[in-house]
Amino acid sequence: MKAEIITIGDEILIGQIVDTNSQWIGTELNKIGVSVYQISSIQDDKQHILNALQEAQERVDIVIITGGLGPTKDDITKHTIAAYFNDTLELNEDVVHHIKTLFAKYNIPFGELNRLQGMLPTKATVLNNNYGTAPGMWFFENNTVFVSLPGVPNEMKGLMQFEVLPRIQKQFKLPYILHKTIMTYGLGESALAERIEDFEDNLPNFIKLAYLPNYGKVRLRLSAKGDNKQILEKALKEQIEKLYKIIPDIITGVDIDGNIEKTVGELLKEHHKTICTAESLTGGKIASTIVSVPGSSSYYKGSFVTYTKESKMNMLGLSSDLIDQHSVVSEAVAREMALSAKLKLNTDYAIAVTGNAGPTTDNNDKEVGLVYIALASNKGVEVSEFNFGKPRGRVIDKTVNKALELLQKEILKNK
Repeated sequence: MKAEIITIGDEILIGQIVDTNSQWIGTELNKIGVSVYQISSIQDDKQHILNALQEAQERVDIVIITGGLGPTKDDITKHTIAAYFNDTLELNEDVVHHIKTLFAKYNIPFGELNRLQGMLPTKATVLNNNYGTAPGMWFFENNTVFVSLPGVPNEMKGLMQFEVLPRIQKQFKLPYILHKTIMTYGLGESALAERIEDFEDNLPNFIKLAYLPNYGKVRLRLSAKGDNKQILEKALKEQIEKLYKIIPDIITGVDIDGNIEKTVGELLKEHHKTICTAESLTGGKIASTIVSVPGSSSYYKGSFVTYTKESKMNMLGLSSDLIDQHSVVSEAVAREMALSAKLKLNTDYAIAVTGNAGPTTDNNDKEVGLVYIALASNKGVEVSEFNFGKPRGRVIDKTVNKALELLQKEILKNK
């Protein structure tokens, strides 16, 4: 079962917004056994939309469209879809009533443009939007499902969860698609591929291996597809056990959805441990990455964003003499930041980072890209030095990833 995702909107193509909808939809479809064949972003242009729909219908079983369902004249999706199905629009009083009720709740005036949102193709099955005004639309034509959804993320997600995914599961007999991601560190992609060549050649035909290199590590994603979930789970477990025997020296763990912050969060919960952070060059990005995981409040206690010498002194209590002697970018400062944060927030672990992200070195003599990451635990503090090079964004992202990786290793070490 294959699907294609089409996002409509010039704002995506000019880089005004990032298309996070497709990523989320792809993940959710995969969970129920639907493989995403292609993702496209196209203009708010009638002929462009018509061409994209025709091409998608020839390739896949399910076409999911997001965007272009607002009340203004530049939102042309439903008119174009109606034209594609040789259909007409008619007023849906239930949708109009829903919009009026929603507007009355928030004391918003109801106008003609809002009423026109109730004009829908007659062939569409209307999908109720509990989070906004534009309804979703479901079509089944020529053995292909077409779904049109608003582009507003929370509205799209609500419609997918409560309307679209259940309908797909009801309409089609779907396989299971399971993934396991093994994290490795210390070996490049090509060298790793050579070490596990025989393993890869002898995988069962229903399991695929993908290499996902990123910031000095390579994740190995095993994907199994079939009709029997128990068989797939057993086969994946056996293949992971084989990998642990072949490359035990470089495996750092098994990821949850290829997402280290989720993996670290699960480990902290499993071991009933807590964590806090003290950040300089990353400016709070480690904290925001950790708390992006639902339920992180059970193990994450807070952060100190100490971007300057003064904030390190005022918030963490570091001495001016220490900073002047070693500079803000130093092992000593990273160590004291971690110790102080751990003490102040009374956690089991504390991560502290300081360094030069660039492009300048801000009145210190350390090179751009130099980063110190300190990890404090009840056993003491370990400080690691790295040079992540350039540019600035890369240095920051690598620091975040490395900090979480070091935390994961430390937790696993004490398992």
